[in-house]
Amino acid sequence: MNNEQFQILLRFLKALADESRLKILGILANQECSVEELAVLLQLKEPTVSHHLAKLKELNLVTMRPEGNTRLYQLNNQALQNISQEIAKPETIASLAEDVDTEAWESKVLGTYIEGDRLKEIPTSRKKRLVILKWLASKFEVGVNYSENTMNEILQQYYPDSTTLCRELVGYQLMQTENKIYRRFVEE
Repeated sequence: MNNEQFQILLRFLKALADESRLKILGILANQECSVEELAVLLQLKEPTVSHHLAKLKELNLVTMRPEGNTRLYQLNNQALQNISQEIAKPETIASLAEDVDTEAWESKVLGTYIEGDRLKEIPTSRKKRLVILKWLASKFEVGVNYSENTMNEILQQYYPDSTTLCRELVGYQLMQTENKIYRRFVEE
């Protein structure tokens, strides 16, 4: 999503994040109304209604047509459908996080639980433990067989309780074991 599309989406969401504007859209979806009528229906002052209508007009969500000295407003159904269809796409929602460092949390977890090249403790949180176990799994080469003794020796370089780490690596399917031979698990 480019910056212009992002700004339009942001203005759209901000416009709809107001209770009065949502009510105005609801009323205008059913009938045309003047500022005076909307003010009475919503129990708001006319300048306040005009302000809300201006915000909605900026996004082309309402249209206005003059009728004598009065201006009548109605919902622009097509514009609402176009914007909502764009917002509802999973790829649009996913693109909102493109400039977010998705590895920042993992880096924080590693910084908290690892000192130098040693694991201080095994996290109790499953999500944090998985980060640590992935870090440990990266210490093993893909396609190489490791005996139980070799596995324990390598793990003890990082933490004294190699048995727990070994069990956790297998339990989280980061390592496979068969006949006391371990291999780093690779998803296909």
